[in-house]
Amino acid sequence: MKLRKMLLLAALLLGAAPVPAAPAPVLVLTIQGAIGPATADYVHRGLEAAAKEGAQLVVLKMDTPGGLDTAMRSIIQDILASPVPVASYVAPSGARAASAGTYILYASHFAVMAPATNLGAATPIAIGAPSVPAPATTDKKDKKGKAQDSGSTLEHKMVHDASAYIRGLAQLRGRNADWAERAVREAVSLSSNEAAKIHVIDFIADSVPALLEKLDGRKVKAAGVEHTLRVAGAKVDEFEIGWRTKLLGVITNPSVAYLLVLLGIYAVLYEFSNPGLVLPGVVGVISILLAMYAFQLLPVNYAGLALILLGIAFMVAEAFLPAFGSLGIGGLIAFVIGSIILIDTDAPGFEIPYALIGGIAAASAAFLILVIGMLVRGRRRPVVTGREEMIGASGVALDDFSGEGWARVHSETWRVRASAPVRKGQRLRVKAINGLLLDVTAEPGNGNGG
Repeated sequence: MKLRKMLLLAALLLGAAPVPAAPAPVLVLTIQGAIGPATADYVHRGLEAAAKEGAQLVVLKMDTPGGLDTAMRSIIQDILASPVPVASYVAPSGARAASAGTYILYASHFAVMAPATNLGAATPIAIGAPSVPAPATTDKKDKKGKAQDSGSTLEHKMVHDASAYIRGLAQLRGRNADWAERAVREAVSLSSNEAAKIHVIDFIADSVPALLEKLDGRKVKAAGVEHTLRVAGAKVDEFEIGWRTKLLGVITNPSVAYLLVLLGIYAVLYEFSNPGLVLPGVVGVISILLAMYAFQLLPVNYAGLALILLGIAFMVAEAFLPAFGSLGIGGLIAFVIGSIILIDTDAPGFEIPYALIGGIAAASAAFLILVIGMLVRGRRRPVVTGREEMIGASGVALDDFSGEGWARVHSETWRVRASAPVRKGQRLRVKAINGLLLDVTAEPGNGNGG
């Protein structure tokens, strides 16, 4: 009896024992390719989702050649403000975190790389200018012996600003700040093994599970709150790219935005030349609005956009004015120059290919000069229907008359008036219309017809 009670008590105690709670999930975000507005939107939404779902860690898996400065800074601001710790992970093997990717790696709570990956080359690039050389090779001396920079003031401002920015991130996370500054000033790069040795990154991991094993038990502060990570064996969720971010990625592709604005302009021109079709006008307005939204997010040189519009205007004018090709050639040159300088950055992945510009320029010239020229020639053709078509029409007198009589014009019998006597069968030419009376003149050299 005592044994049974003891067994029952033990069963009750075991049944009442608390079941250990499963660790909070880990959310994985993937950045692949150039960093732009769509990437910034994706990371922002991912960090928001991680906070709402109570994730204990976000793994930002990266393989990027760099990207736009504005998008990069937006991502870094979101990481610094995130209540969920972020581990940036350069993977898979062969991937890189160049330029903007290096800044994001330094801003993250943990910096991890897969074997055979690299980071660095973080020098900012100015439009139309080469990368700024190292200070040691650019300094000259003036007559008084003082050091004098050979680079432009703007370039050096950009480099100093970027150096201070990445040094501040390195000091915040306790990483190698000197190398970070060299990555900006000298555009140096590091392999994953070298980065781990000089404390640019925290460690190397072969995979996400291996990364989580190494982070398990570590303490980290995020948004002022200290967290102890329990991520070994935690559930790993992938944050999918939503349709909004996919659409944003498509329209903020510089080539797509360029094509959208041209499609919009040509569609609106076609609608104006053929009023009432409606569809070209609708397509044109939608395309222009999408292009303007994309240009708002991209580093657009509005002088380039103005040159494109001017070039199209000149090519249209060539079809209407006897300029002997000067307007058309000038418009084509303005169009090409505007297209080349439209996107105001040399960031990888955000240039408009020259082959696309050349093809569009040739197609634009053909469309605007040939098609609009055909439209103008069509408008100059004689009218073949209606009241105006009667002017100049030929007819035949149905009887002899002096003053007014009858004639057949276009197989119809008309009352006609002539200033000279007319014989039956004589050929007549209509000069004017007065109500239902035609003013005609006799054609010389015509005999009697029937």
